[in-house]
Amino acid sequence: MKSRREFLKGALTGAAILSAKNSLGLSGALDQQAESGKSKVVIAREAALHGPDGKLDEKRVGELLDRAISTYTGRKRPVDAWKHIVLEGGGKDKVIGLKTNGLGGKGISTHAVLVFAIAERLQQAGVKPGNILVWDRSARDLEACGLTINTDPSRVRCFGSDVSGFEDVVENWGSSHARFSRILTRECAMVINLPILKDHSMAGVTFAMKNMYGVVERPQDLHAGGCNPGVADLNAFPVIQRKVKLTIGDAMTSVYEGGPGFRPEHLWQPNALIVGEDRVAIDQIAWGILEKKRAAVGLKTFDAVGRPPRYIATAADAAHALGVNDPQRIKLIEI
Repeated sequence: MKSRREFLKGALTGAAILSAKNSLGLSGALDQQAESGKSKVVIAREAALHGPDGKLDEKRVGELLDRAISTYTGRKRPVDAWKHIVLEGGGKDKVIGLKTNGLGGKGISTHAVLVFAIAERLQQAGVKPGNILVWDRSARDLEACGLTINTDPSRVRCFGSDVSGFEDVVENWGSSHARFSRILTRECAMVINLPILKDHSMAGVTFAMKNMYGVVERPQDLHAGGCNPGVADLNAFPVIQRKVKLTIGDAMTSVYEGGPGFRPEHLWQPNALIVGEDRVAIDQIAWGILEKKRAAVGLKTFDAVGRPPRYIATAADAAHALGVNDPQRIKLIEI
């Protein structure tokens, strides 16, 4: 019988304001009735997530993921939570994409151990290995996460848009023009967003919404104005609203200054996962986490250094209506 580590490695190597049309409805009917109009975000923490050698403990990451998903969905058994996620995403026979972020390189990319844990739980919920597709912009980005490229449909697949290519048609929304990855448009029925929490030299904060820059051919075209309104416009495209349903944000390791690349002198370990459906609310919470850390080490606020993440408020405005950024309208649960 294979060990858990062998199983995981073998598998991978071989929204609007919680509206009916954009939400998976995962956070529980009772919560929504009691907290009408509020977007639920869960932050799950584990102080001992990293071992003495600085490496993540696989068992503890899995346990943290289970706590986060169970708390968010209101389902006691994690497998029941995942079965509900799979069902709401189209069923176990549909392809579920896991969109990582490896742009920052080794040391500040979505952690492979989190990807392994999610892939394992999706299979426990009845999804066939070949219907799980781990993806990013390119092989380089995936390898930076510690992942191995695999196109074998009998196993969990892992490849980038450099394999799939992009749609021929340029789509438009607001000021944005984009050609989308065929992985998003043709392969996946649902995408689970797996960003990593980082400082960004232009946008201030990069997390849930900005991770969508990895689904288009020319993300560089969306960086003007500190990525505002680029981030908001991109996330307003129907294909992203329709398919990118859930965020499981990797805040186990983070960079609070000098990002989005790896900056060991500004690396820290929040040891957390951030879960939610409202991408705007998630980014608002992430902003607060980074500001708190910056203050603790004596750095100025993002506003004071001229790079506040203005795209968050833009994404919440009436034209975009992608979620809520008002803390009074966010139900934050910390466990």
